[in-house]
Amino acid sequence: MDNVSLVVHKRDVTGSRASRRLRKSGLIPGVIYGHGNDAVLIAVEPHVLREALSTSAGTHAVLDVTIEGQKRGHKAIVKELELDSVKSVVTHVDLQEIRLDETIESSVAIRFVGESKGVKLGGLLEESVREVTVKGIVTAIPEHLVMDISDLDVNETLKVSDLQVPEGIEVMADPEDVLCSVLPPRKVEEEVEGEEAVEGEAGAAEPELVGKKEEEAEA
Repeated sequence: MDNVSLVVHKRDVTGSRASRRLRKSGLIPGVIYGHGNDAVLIAVEPHVLREALSTSAGTHAVLDVTIEGQKRGHKAIVKELELDSVKSVVTHVDLQEIRLDETIESSVAIRFVGESKGVKLGGLLEESVREVTVKGIVTAIPEHLVMDISDLDVNETLKVSDLQVPEGIEVMADPEDVLCSVLPPRKVEEEVEGEEAVEGEAGAAEPELVGKKEEEAEA
């Protein structure tokens, strides 16, 4: 994980009204907490936060947080980002103070690489899970996990148990959870459905014909 500097401001006023005023002034409200310390209310400039989270580690970076006017720094990670549902901008940030030697849980993205055999044959890749929660030492948490799908054929799946995980990292998800699969080509699916429909119609008509033959024989 990268270590990234983040300078924030301390704020004293709480409440939703104060947070709205803060956003109107161009700042993002937030809080930093952890290790039994009292939570500290903070505010951060959007471009400063954006720059800090734009490294290769993204939201998984270890942040060197400095509160203006204070000498002691804080090692922290982003615990939660709240987004505006309409504008997709950050409206609140939660930072969790950490020690570099402690074990944490963190969500890590899965990067699917390669072109699968099944896709080359016309199949459709379906990505069921794009991130998993992992557990490990802060500095060992990977930026992402790579899943090579090159050998994945039609009607085959890759599961959590197929992930290549760095030593010391534990994936918290069920090993049987499906990450991705290759669905059959759409034309093949339509042909199969069409054949089943024809067989169904034929099967439904047969009893009626038998019944008519029996009635004619009795007559």
